[in-house]
Amino acid sequence: MRIANPIYDVVFKYLLDDEKVAKLVLSALLGREILSLDFRATEVRTEVPRPVGAEILVLRLDFAATLRQEDGSRKLVLIEIQKAHTPWDVLRFRRYLGSQYASAENVYVDPAGRKQALPLVTIYFLGEGLECIDAPVVKVNRHYTDVATGEEIAIADPFVEALTHDTVVVQVDKLKNRRRTELEQLLAVFDQGHASRSDPHLLDILEENFPERYREVLRRLMRAAAEKDVRDRMDVEDEVVATLQENARKEEELRKVIEEMGQALGEMGQALGEKDQALGEKDKALGEKDQALGEKDKALGEKDKALEEKDKALEEKDKALQEKDRLIAELKRHLDR
Repeated sequence: MRIANPIYDVVFKYLLDDEKVAKLVLSALLGREILSLDFRATEVRTEVPRPVGAEILVLRLDFAATLRQEDGSRKLVLIEIQKAHTPWDVLRFRRYLGSQYASAENVYVDPAGRKQALPLVTIYFLGEGLECIDAPVVKVNRHYTDVATGEEIAIADPFVEALTHDTVVVQVDKLKNRRRTELEQLLAVFDQGHASRSDPHLLDILEENFPERYREVLRRLMRAAAEKDVRDRMDVEDEVVATLQENARKEEELRKVIEEMGQALGEMGQALGEKDQALGEKDKALGEKDQALGEKDKALGEKDKALEEKDKALEEKDKALQEKDRLIAELKRHLDR
């Protein structure tokens, strides 16, 4: 049997637009029977940058459904399908969650006529799964615990329910023919190992290996494969994903170039610092040399001064001797007379 590939947003929306099918899928994922479903899709238009004149408008679909369960409680289920991992995914998920927590629409009126915040449950379909967990389906369930005793508290409180939420993560790339449970058998329609070699928009599924009570899911996806509009929009999604991946690749290359430039500038700065230090030490040595030369010049000056004083003393001595010789000569002439 050949079906449309529900990893595509347009096919996923087509699948869940059928209330019966949506109940089957959500009940299986949440592990609870869904009695009623008020389904809405929140649409976000994003312009993907391309060359001038070739921009693409992306219709981003985040699915929201209000569920009524067997115990009469209501929950708001947020469903996100993500084909490729990008660095901004987590931040985008957080912003989307924040907007849903803050939305005045996400309330219900209890039997007493009071408005109550709808508790949230999030379901993520990830084309590229988590790095550290190999399980195809991961459920994160909250538990109320008495901190003093460590005992679990069985009663749920509206305050806590409104401010925290459970999560289901389906790792499409971890399905890999794992069919251990009915849920994993249902999720075989997401296993990309069944993608048709001739057209990745389609999956080849053996109906006899599919749980009978979920075969309406197969029939819905068969109808999607026959819809020309659905096929055309899958082509657009392929182009969008390719564009986003190319942009992500370019950003990664730019990040690496910037890191390499930063490292080179750091090494250059270190080399300049070492050069400045060497020049400083050289200037210090020259200063010490100039100081030594100055002291030497001072000593030579003092020596020259001493020599001048010695020469002056010798000159005065010579004068005194000449005067003595003159007086002796005069005395001798006087005696000869």
